[in-house]
Amino acid sequence: MRFASFFGMLEHWTGVSPDAPALIHEENGEKRTVSYAQLLAAVRDRAEVLKSCAGRCEAILADGSYDCVVEVFAAVDAGLPVALLDANAPDEALTEQLNACDAGLVWGDEDLCEELGFAATGRTEAQLGDVLFFTSGTTHRAKAVVLTEQSLCSSAYNGGALLPLAPSDTLMCMLPLSHVFGFVCGLLWGLSCGACVALGRGARHYADDLAFFEPTALSAVPLLLGFLVQRDLLNPSLKLILVGAGDCPPLLLALAAAKGIRVSFGYGLTETSSGVALSLEDDPYAMTVCPDDQIRIAEDGEIVLYAPTCVMKGYYKNSAATAEVLKDGWLYTGDLGLLDGKGKLHITGRKKDMLVFSDGTKLFLPEAEAQLSALLPGVDLALAQEKEKVVLHVYAQNGATEAEIMNTIKPWQQAHDRSQQIARAALHESPLPRTATGKVKRWKL
Repeated sequence: MRFASFFGMLEHWTGVSPDAPALIHEENGEKRTVSYAQLLAAVRDRAEVLKSCAGRCEAILADGSYDCVVEVFAAVDAGLPVALLDANAPDEALTEQLNACDAGLVWGDEDLCEELGFAATGRTEAQLGDVLFFTSGTTHRAKAVVLTEQSLCSSAYNGGALLPLAPSDTLMCMLPLSHVFGFVCGLLWGLSCGACVALGRGARHYADDLAFFEPTALSAVPLLLGFLVQRDLLNPSLKLILVGAGDCPPLLLALAAAKGIRVSFGYGLTETSSGVALSLEDDPYAMTVCPDDQIRIAEDGEIVLYAPTCVMKGYYKNSAATAEVLKDGWLYTGDLGLLDGKGKLHITGRKKDMLVFSDGTKLFLPEAEAQLSALLPGVDLALAQEKEKVVLHVYAQNGATEAEIMNTIKPWQQAHDRSQQIARAALHESPLPRTATGKVKRWKL
């Protein structure tokens, strides 16, 4: 069903079946089931407390817990703009994002908040119903995407329209709620269908969460799916897996499907409130466009999208960046693709100059290279990806060794997630290959 708000979603299913399970989570080693009526009451009670803070942006250090889910829904219902941040991100990234979203208060680990030295600004340009997600990528220039509870609910509706769940289903939520794919496809997708959502216990429990919660459906990034498949951790009751937020090897999808599990591959962006298209048939890379979306392919092959119910309002306090990608209501995705004779969308590459990893995070290369150049002045350098590893290509006329270079860039490494860190430095004996305009020819690296 289509809903306009988180609260309306919970209210509807409470009216239909108040005792039906909405969430399952662990409490003191035991599974605790929360009904739709109980979840609605908890959200209502917390919203009453938060109404005194209306107008201030609440940054939520999303840890995926039951209390976190209640806080998100209650804060939005109470009139607070919300920014969802990754509680496990490096301190430098969190500090950057807290400042970038003009947070007026923070919910989360008290010790971490104290460690970050957070000082509330109380000044925000975000509005009632706004939910901010940070694009996964670099940490030195935070860019927040302004979505709304309505656009997120619409995205969940699109997913449910193509891949419906039943109230008897249990959707396993193992992905960070600070990532729009995790929030929509790990949480809202289930709740919008009246299903039950099992809240995972974090990375330490990836090996045993499926056995503990026994879900029938799972949303996963390729890295997580690979971990589960290689260790034979897919539980017997699992019948549907939605994979997204990164490139996925065909073999990995085939191994999951070989277990009798329906596997769907999805394409989406933070800027579109998650999903744009999902595969529904045998070919996992031939994707059906979601009901609310229209797609056309530009002359240069770029995917251009019109989806008024799901597309972002813009980048927070960054009208120039917004104008670059939103033109007359059409979103220029920066991705390359084609529509086949049946109208199915196929992704063929990326126009944007960035690396995308199997865990869903992204690294914007020009920005990262500028930061590294500040640490290595006078050095000709460029980044490239080799089998999921980031390699720093260097032409250093001063004769620096790989060990010296890796030691010099330690501050950059420490400020980035492990998947984005540089694995090694490749030394070149001549200047790096570049175009006439000075852009590096990455394909030659």
